Amino acid sequence: MEFTKITNKRMNEEYYRMKHRSGLEIIVYPKKGFNSTYASIGTKFGSVYSKFMFNGREVTVPDGTAHYLEHKLFESEDGDAFSKYAKVGASANAFTSFDMTCYLFSCTDNFRESLEILLDLVQSPYFTDETVAKEQGIISQEIKMYDDSPDWRVMMNLLTGLYHNHPINKDIAGSVETIAKITPQILYECYNSYYNLNNMVLAVVGAADPYEVLKIADEKLKTCERVDTRVIFPDEPYKTVKSYTEQILPVGVPQFELGFKENSTDKYATNKELICTSIMLSAFVGTGSELYRRLLDEKLINSSFGNEYLEGLGYRSVIFSGESADPKAAAEMICDAVGKLHKNGISHEDFDNARKSVYGIFASGFDRKQSIASELINGHFTGREIFEPAEIIANVTLNDINERLEHQLDVDNCCLSVIKSE
Repeated sequence: MEFTKITNKRMNEEYYRMKHRSGLEIIVYPKKGFNSTYASIGTKFGSVYSKFMFNGREVTVPDGTAHYLEHKLFESEDGDAFSKYAKVGASANAFTSFDMTCYLFSCTDNFRESLEILLDLVQSPYFTDETVAKEQGIISQEIKMYDDSPDWRVMMNLLTGLYHNHPINKDIAGSVETIAKITPQILYECYNSYYNLNNMVLAVVGAADPYEVLKIADEKLKTCERVDTRVIFPDEPYKTVKSYTEQILPVGVPQFELGFKENSTDKYATNKELICTSIMLSAFVGTGSELYRRLLDEKLINSSFGNEYLEGLGYRSVIFSGESADPKAAAEMICDAVGKLHKNGISHEDFDNARKSVYGIFASGFDRKQSIASELINGHFTGREIFEPAEIIANVTLNDINERLEHQLDVDNCCLSVIKSE
C-alpha cells in the first residue's frame, strides 16, 4: 500500500492519503515547525441518521442515539479511554454533530500509544444493560443543561421553525424521553451499521510521519467487510414552519437567529457553491459592509453578530445571529437589505474586497491543526477537496456570485428565533 501525495503550489501545502486494506481512509498532513500532533477519526453517523437502511432492512432509532453511542464507546472491558489517555499525557475528546461523530486527541509525546488507544476505542464496543442505564442519568443532565442554554435554544428553536420533517429539527442529544428507549441492542446495531472502517476516516495533522501512522494502522486495524447502509430522510417542503419563534430565558441582552431556508437536496453543496455563498455574505454583511455599519450605528447588533451557512443532506440555510436590544428591528433591516441585494446585486468593489477577505480566512485555517483535520474529515464525507477553494477563489467571477444569490436569501421563506427575558 502506498500513499497518494496531494499538493497545492498556490498555497505551498501538501498531504498524504490512502485507502487502508482494513477499509479505513487514512489522511496524514505533516506540518513543518509543529512539535505536537492532532488526530481525529470520524464516522459518517450523526444525529440526523435516525432512520436508515442496513443490509436491506429499515432501521429507526431513538433521537439522540448517535450522541449516546459516542459517550459509550469510551468504555471498554479493560477500562475507560480517558484514563488511558491521561496516563500517556494526551488530551482527548469527542463530539457528535448533525452529520458525523468524531473522536480525537492531541499530544506532544507518546504519539504511538495515543493513536493505538484511538484505534482500539473505535473497534472495541462494550455495551451492557448496566452501563447503558448508568449513562442515561449522565446524558439526561447534559440535555437539561442544554435546555437552559440560550445559545443552544435560540439555534434549535430556529431549526424547528425552519424544518417540518427533516431530523435536523431534533436536538443532537435527543430528549430525556427518547434516550430512555436506548438499549445495548440499538447501540450495537448502529455501531455495526456505521462504525465499519469503510465508513470512517482518520486524519493526523502536525508532527506526523505518514509511514509511522501506516505502521501503527497495520498493527491495530482489523479488516472490515463493506456493509450496505443508506440514510433515509422524509420529504421536506420548501416553505418554513413559521416565521417567528420566541422563548423566555434569563439573558442580559436578547439573542436572535434569523434563518433563510433554501430548497432541500440530497447532495452536499459543492466547494464552488460554498465559496460563492461566503463571498456573497462577506460583501453583504461582513464587518466592512454598509449593512454591518448601519446595524451597529442603530445599536441593533454588537460584536457578537455573525453569519453561517448550515448545509448537509436535505437541509441548507443561511443564518444570521447575535445579540440585539431589538431583534425584530435587526431582522427587518436585514430583510430590507436582502431585497435591495437581490435587486441590485453585488458591486465590483464589494466583490473584490470580499474575495480577498474570504481567501484570508481560508488560508489562515491551514495554520491550525484542528481546523485542517476537521476540513479533511468533512471533505472526505462530502466529496470536497480541501485545496480546491484556493483555485475557486482565484478564478470566481462576480457573475458567479450573483447567480448563486438567485437561489439564496428568500425573504418570504425565513424565520426569526428570539431568546429574551420577561
